[in-house]
Amino acid sequence: MKKIKMEQFKFIFSGGGTGGHIFPAIAIANALKEKHPNAEFLFVGALGKMEMEKVPLEGYRIIGLPIAGLIRSFSPRNIIVLYKSLKSYFISRKIIKDFKPNAVIGTGGFASLPICYAAGKMNIPVFVWEGNGYAGLTNKIMSKTAKKIFCGFGEMDEYFKYHNWIHSGNPIRKEITVKIDKKTACDFFGFDPLKPILFVTGGSLGAKILNESIEAGIQELEKNNIQVIWQTGNFYKIPENLGKNIWANPFLRDMNLAYSCADVVVSRSGALSCSEIAAVGVPAILVPSANVTDDHQTKNALHVSKNGGALLLKDKDAKTQLIQMAIELLKNTEKQQQMKKALADTAKPNATITIVEEIEKFL
Repeated sequence: MKKIKMEQFKFIFSGGGTGGHIFPAIAIANALKEKHPNAEFLFVGALGKMEMEKVPLEGYRIIGLPIAGLIRSFSPRNIIVLYKSLKSYFISRKIIKDFKPNAVIGTGGFASLPICYAAGKMNIPVFVWEGNGYAGLTNKIMSKTAKKIFCGFGEMDEYFKYHNWIHSGNPIRKEITVKIDKKTACDFFGFDPLKPILFVTGGSLGAKILNESIEAGIQELEKNNIQVIWQTGNFYKIPENLGKNIWANPFLRDMNLAYSCADVVVSRSGALSCSEIAAVGVPAILVPSANVTDDHQTKNALHVSKNGGALLLKDKDAKTQLIQMAIELLKNTEKQQQMKKALADTAKPNATITIVEEIEKFL
């Protein structure tokens, strides 16, 4: 039999609904494309979801399925969800027959289930990425069929019983880990590199509780001569006349600028946020969102905090405790050094390379 050259291979990627599913898929696809520029790629997502906009911007073709997410409580609407799921499954079978992929890579979310399930039934190798410390429903369903499951955190035997998972780490954007000289980074924000710097981020959408906590603590932060990089997200009105010690903006494109000069970061604990923080080695206070499926952000934060790389603060306690916790940590340089060492011990900066090499082994 004639051996197929790697560059002739075809890959289908699927995962969507949020950036936490989309951007890892793009990162893995980019890495495969870099090594095998003649390979063909196709993305499959959910009609009307953000992947239908984001993926083409990265130069990839995408097909949308009429899939909808399961409503976890009893609801008559789940009948419609079931119908859409069956329809998406049969559409996925046709996509696979037409495209003839050599592998399907799913990065979680309901959008990836039909194409991954169909691929498994059609004996196409399926690979799954699970970024959180708690497995999502789609990835649990696919765990028996998947050739390999790539996990952002360790200790996942509870969710994946077939021992086909590895602790690869989570794919993160290359530019995040590009270290910039601290003075150069501080100059961007107009900050003094000799004074403590706190970086607060709730992502592109922001985190209301983090924003409210920082706004309420501005005077206390000023009194302690702490400089603040404050990424508010798009839905928060930034207070006026913040003073020279606070740089506030809805969005920060070059996150490595903030990581390069921050002494401490305050963040939600999505899978990618935790992995970025570990990779750049900035001590963190993690405030898990209370409004996510199966409380998976708390599980992510526990994976980081139990090794000493972060402090964990409950969402409900942020308004009363966050500012004081941040001030105390910024003053405790010895504690910061301990946390940096713990983060270095758990970081997986080469996660994308590991995932690509594992896929290549099967192909």
